Amino acid sequence: MTSATTTFPNLTAGTWAIDPTHSTVGFSVRHLMVSKVRGTFNDFSGAIEVGEDGSTSVKAEIQVSSIDTKNADRDAHVKSADFFDAEQFPTATFTSTGVRAKGDDYVVDGEFTLHGVTKSVELNLEFNGVSEGMGAGPVAGFEATTVLNRKDFGISIDMPMESGGAVVGDKITITLEIEAGLRA
Repeated sequence: MTSATTTFPNLTAGTWAIDPTHSTVGFSVRHLMVSKVRGTFNDFSGAIEVGEDGSTSVKAEIQVSSIDTKNADRDAHVKSADFFDAEQFPTATFTSTGVRAKGDDYVVDGEFTLHGVTKSVELNLEFNGVSEGMGAGPVAGFEATTVLNRKDFGISIDMPMESGGAVVGDKITITLEIEAGLRA
């Protein structure tokens, strides 16, 4: 997020480190054409930099091998060369390029890299405000969503069903619930 014109109220200048124990990087994908599989990534980090002028930028990194869909066999398959190829491409990254107001909310533009492919993405962002925290300094909350097409990132495995359709859908909904603390 880089912008001198769009700022977040009460988000003071400095580095706001993403707190992974109070944040979630989640996703959902259509399964068997009738339901959704949901999962999370358990190993991620990032920071929100706020300048004295209120301009904001974000960098984040996800360890793709930390995927958790509550099914070890499925997780192993998704980590394999059929999907993430986590051995060759161990991280996914996001670097913001801009932020703009959208009504009472925001859109964060950025570059997302997954499976060795970088694409521009838009995160629809809700700023939940700032709290004085619990003794370790102020914390800020954010919720963001976007929808990606896995094939845009070179994850093109087709798993057709005999009755039509596919075992795994192309569209992936990403949901971020982020708490970040101001670091001195």
